[in-house]
Amino acid sequence: MESLSTKETTTKDCNGDSVFENVVRAPDVPVYAVMVAYSKDPSPVKLNLGIGVYRTEDGKPHVLNVVRRVEKLLLDDVSATKEYLPITGMAEFNKLSAQLVFGADSPAMKENRVTTVQCLAGCGSLRTGADFLAKHYHQHTVYLSQPTYGNHPNFFLAAGLTLKTYRYYDPITRGLDFQGMLDDLGSAPSGAIVLFQVCSHNPTGVDPTLHQWEQIRQLVRSKGLLPFFDNAYQGIVSGSLDMDAQSVRMFVTDGGECLVAHSYSKIMGLYGERVGALSIVCKTADVAKRVESQLKLVIRPMYSNPPIHGASIVTAILKDREMFDEWTVELKAMIDRIIHLRQQLYDALRDRGTPGDWSHIMKQVGMYTFSGLNAEQVAFMTKEYHIYMSSDGRINMAGLSAKTVPYLADAIHSAVTGINL
Repeated sequence: MESLSTKETTTKDCNGDSVFENVVRAPDVPVYAVMVAYSKDPSPVKLNLGIGVYRTEDGKPHVLNVVRRVEKLLLDDVSATKEYLPITGMAEFNKLSAQLVFGADSPAMKENRVTTVQCLAGCGSLRTGADFLAKHYHQHTVYLSQPTYGNHPNFFLAAGLTLKTYRYYDPITRGLDFQGMLDDLGSAPSGAIVLFQVCSHNPTGVDPTLHQWEQIRQLVRSKGLLPFFDNAYQGIVSGSLDMDAQSVRMFVTDGGECLVAHSYSKIMGLYGERVGALSIVCKTADVAKRVESQLKLVIRPMYSNPPIHGASIVTAILKDREMFDEWTVELKAMIDRIIHLRQQLYDALRDRGTPGDWSHIMKQVGMYTFSGLNAEQVAFMTKEYHIYMSSDGRINMAGLSAKTVPYLADAIHSAVTGINL
């Protein structure tokens, strides 16, 4: 029988300080803090232009018609099971995903030099790639664009890699600092990893031209740098999946090696399904097989194997010509609407005589506009107009509508005329 003194000691220990007493409260993740603040705001005119998700004209979450159609088919498929997928995921999904970015006629794919593993959306693909490089690549320095997607540094830091930046955005022209980019990459040590965004650069909305991409490719190859592409927005810029993939295809066609993280969150609206893949293009088929064997060892202790539902949706769409065409039509309509919203916002600011040159709204591409607004002006718009967005001035154009553009233009005009840039 347990003694009284033992009981007293146990009770005292349980009621004492937490064993986690020394844990320090972490700062909120900025983009999610914006979401929380928005959700708590009771204002009927509030507007969320923070997190990068596509919204309808009514401001509602958008589920593609082709996705709903596929889900009905999957629901009625009596042969479907909920068994575990292999560590590398759904084989057909991996093949189709690689074809989507590299092209069905890609020599690298025909020569079996590409290994692709299903991962947890773009974030999981980037982290898997970072962990693989930390274990199996001789250089541990990663160059990121300045600025870049807020989560990019976390993937590589968590893997133990060292971060450096290369110039990318010119705040004066609100365009690409191309020469600065070339100078910084030209100064990088041989073998360094360079993270590029395939298109629709987040957060700036500024992409290199194809001619500039070719110059970047030549520099990267001559320096022996290793390109790692984040492919989160293929099709979001031009509405053409092939056109938006030209940058990465340049690097694959030349026979060199690279990594590509794919995501279907934006391009199929499968945000919560966490669907993505990591492709590594290797020099030979034998190297690709060995790389895949090591990717399995990265994935196994992390999440063991990926989820099945989202990959099933993507696979059904990519392998069926009719559904693929339906998807591309819906995707193009989304992009055309974003382009129209850019024009509307630019026109609204011009009509109001808002100080400054706002032509960058039309020149920038994809989901985002790097507005040039500073943190103080953004805070003013949040307080006075209930508009929620990143403090760096990034606007999610896909969160706007024809109804809300005038309201946003009023807020920007008030912020710019009331607070100096």
